Amino acid sequence: MTYTTEQLLTFLDQELRATWQGERLLLSSDQRLDHPAIARAIGADKLSKVFALQDFRAQIHDYQRQHGVSGLVWHTCEFQGQSLRVPECHPQLAAIPADKLTLMAAKPAILEFWRRAIPGLRLWRVVNAGDPQPLTLAQVGEWVAQGEWAELAATRSELYLSLCWGDPKECHCDWARPASGCEKIIATLGEPSGIKV
Repeated sequence: MTYTTEQLLTFLDQELRATWQGERLLLSSDQRLDHPAIARAIGADKLSKVFALQDFRAQIHDYQRQHGVSGLVWHTCEFQGQSLRVPECHPQLAAIPADKLTLMAAKPAILEFWRRAIPGLRLWRVVNAGDPQPLTLAQVGEWVAQGEWAELAATRSELYLSLCWGDPKECHCDWARPASGCEKIIATLGEPSGIKV
């Protein structure tokens, strides 16, 4: 029997608790950090916890790849009385090749939800948390055509659309551009609240 995504997340949660409660010990963790002064400043106990959890997570990722266990979780996005179940990569799990196909398959439904929800709202591009730039639907349309998949999240007054490409685990990292990335759009009545997406 192959473990499910939910079971792997339970294992990771249990391991995280055990590690931070000091029930896991990784000997010679200070030798795994190339800088002895930093290793000494952080301390052997904290380094042991970090590397023990890192090693366990790597084992979970290997298991996922060997057995084809998805790294996606599903959540319901609700905005202005509408709701849609959408997939997203869990930050503690690896994305297997089938996960990207699932993300791509969800793009049309996400875009349809977004289009129904945005009439009367202003669109903003997220460049960094303190500098949103106004957008037009035409500009968003160009990104929609280029994005391989879409991600969706919402607060009470803002709807967040991310148009992504490349590696699902790296698309939110600025260092991964141009191979992977996301264009992030906020739809809201006024100016964006400054919540980091």
